[in-house]
Amino acid sequence: MYSLCIDTSNQPISVALLKDGNVLNTHTSAIKRNHSIQLMPMIETLLKEADIQAKTLSEIIVAEGPGSYTGLRIGVTTAKTLAYTLNLKLYGVSSLKALAATTDLKDYWIVPIIDARRQHVFTGVYEWQNEQLVSVMGDRYIAIETLLDQLKDQSKIVFVGRDVQQFDILSNYYLKPNLPQAEHLYHLKGEPVTIHNFVPQYLKLSEAEQNWLNQQSKTNSTLDA
Repeated sequence: MYSLCIDTSNQPISVALLKDGNVLNTHTSAIKRNHSIQLMPMIETLLKEADIQAKTLSEIIVAEGPGSYTGLRIGVTTAKTLAYTLNLKLYGVSSLKALAATTDLKDYWIVPIIDARRQHVFTGVYEWQNEQLVSVMGDRYIAIETLLDQLKDQSKIVFVGRDVQQFDILSNYYLKPNLPQAEHLYHLKGEPVTIHNFVPQYLKLSEAEQNWLNQQSKTNSTLDA
């Protein structure tokens, strides 16, 4: 069984091809280029290097968010299109859980970080228990200072992800600026999703959507006055 894994949830992009759970090849890039330009060529390269055709695939596993709006849309849309066209099973996995899985530190609370701008982050808290990565605190959008306040009583914490380096407030903590590794998605998959109903898990409105709501609120307030 061949599995294609895709993670475009943030600026780094990662894809992996596995056979029966064993990694055949993987490519990860942190180059600042649009994922729409990089993704399909990376997938085509993986298949070519393994000397298989896309129709040989059995399933696609994609990081479903949270993360970059544009990145998530590109990754999820590509995964859905391939799954529908080739009649493959499709799975979605939390991009934060996949990022947490890039470290195997035991007895630590693993806190993956994706920058959400304006001193906010997408994050969650995970922990390895009996060789399983389990959620201690659900994925959320939160101010970085509020997050640290919530974690202040926990002594063994590691913050994971390339974006940890963007926050001076984290400088005194244990940091692992890992890039995503798409092959971890395979081991985190649950049940397959319904392709047509599957959407990214953004966890927050886009800036344009929030601005529109703010404008509507101002308009309604003016009309009510």
